[in-house]
Amino acid sequence: MSGRYAMRCYLGGAAAARTGDEMSGPALLLAGPALTGSATSGSSLLAGVMVAAALGGPLFGVLLDRSARPGRLLAAALALYAAALTAILLALERLPFALTVLLAVGAGLLGPALSGGWTSQLPRVAPPGTLPRANALDAMTFSLAALVGPALAGAAAGALGAPAAVAVSIALIGLALPAAWALPAPERPVSTPPPTSSVRADLTAGLRVVARNRRLARATATSVISCVGQGALLICCPPLGAAVLGGADRGALLMSATAASALVANAALARHPRPPRPDTVLLGGALLLVLAPLLSAIGHPAPVIAAALLTGAAEGPLLTALFAVRHREAPERLRGQVFTTGASLKITGFALGAALAGPLAAWSLPGALVAAAGCAGLAALVFVCWSNSTEATAPLPPPGAV
Repeated sequence: MSGRYAMRCYLGGAAAARTGDEMSGPALLLAGPALTGSATSGSSLLAGVMVAAALGGPLFGVLLDRSARPGRLLAAALALYAAALTAILLALERLPFALTVLLAVGAGLLGPALSGGWTSQLPRVAPPGTLPRANALDAMTFSLAALVGPALAGAAAGALGAPAAVAVSIALIGLALPAAWALPAPERPVSTPPPTSSVRADLTAGLRVVARNRRLARATATSVISCVGQGALLICCPPLGAAVLGGADRGALLMSATAASALVANAALARHPRPPRPDTVLLGGALLLVLAPLLSAIGHPAPVIAAALLTGAAEGPLLTALFAVRHREAPERLRGQVFTTGASLKITGFALGAALAGPLAAWSLPGALVAAAGCAGLAALVFVCWSNSTEATAPLPPPGAV
């Protein structure tokens, strides 16, 4: 497979899988109440999917690193994820709801495969010398999915019913299977023996790398704390739409504006001949995420829309920079685990922020927005404090290095 074709195949598969994943959440939120009659069933299913990701990511990463054909393992994970969503859809009217939530938890165990698991394979398909640009393009698939997925879920549910929206998300994930299956195998010398360590030992080694590599730990901590604020900010969008833009449904427009802005920012980053150092982008993105919620707290349409655009301009490059740091710092034999563990932690942080912001936004919307800004400020502070100790031990790589 040529480098250019492999990269296009990779990006196409990633975009399809991630769009299906982004679509599945809103689709489950709609399908749960429609099929069970309970207003809380959709949120319970979504919570089950997100909570399980914290456990599934590290274990899947170990299996990915130990596999001689990680693309086929990734394809199997996508197939199981699609099968779990299908089982949830079929079980909603036929099984006790508690069992359906267990199915959602099972699906969530495989969620990091669509994010970190896929991205960990990028160096094997990116042409030599193009990894910084490939990082930006890969991050764009997340922004594209965030832009298209929820809108497609709403359109499908409106035209064909909520269960059809889940079915379309399953189909999109299925479309990604050939691209995952075709991912190249790692280049290992013939003389290299298969892994002799246990899965538990490899799991411990991967977690130790994430915790002890100063720059990797700094990037992970910064991104996870930022995600807590991002989850809180997302929860604030519907009440912001109701209070400022004339309707809670218009909060979805703010989410779309954020995703579109992230897409544009990463497109500009991908075209830049010498992208800024990823460590610098991480700090800059966290600082911008402090400003955006505070703009929203002003409570007027122009600042609220500007805040949504600013949020996307921060989140898009921040994700690209995070990928660059992981690719730079992760040992080859533990790359998959580093990416899936990071994805699990981010999903958990996002879910925590969303859970805490719900009651807070109901009590005080400005208070919830200030809390989101505080999380981003804490992320920036953690980055700066960690940088002082990191720079005391070793210099950062030159600008543009990955």
